[in-house]
Amino acid sequence: QVQLVESGGGLVQAGGSLRLSCAASGRTSSSYAVGWFRQVPGKEREFVAAINWSGGVTYYGDSVKGRFTISRDNAKNTVYLQMNSLKPEDTAGYYCAARGLGVGSVRTYDYDYWGQGTQVTVSS
Repeated sequence: QVQLVESGGGLVQAGGSLRLSCAASGRTSSSYAVGWFRQVPGKEREFVAAINWSGGVTYYGDSVKGRFTISRDNAKNTVYLQMNSLKPEDTAGYYCAARGLGVGSVRTYDYDYWGQGTQVTVSS
């Protein structure tokens, strides 16, 4: 089992930045791929970004390309999501997820473990 805990969410003005963290514990392994997703009440969970086990391959959703950056520090079992130039439409609950195959995916059902989420609110 792997436990994931997100942190770093909060309230920020449009154009501002936040950095989310996803800390893994339990049966942790640097071979896990990690993805970030976000969800607004009443809507499906949306893919944001993913990173493979080594950090050498990353994927981004079209709506965040050029603004968000995913990275990882395997020594700390932590994955980060740096969010810049935030927009009100980025407001959502942000969730990190891990899968054991080491390769990132844009599909929620490919992930084995999920965190509880952290809220990001961007004011206009």
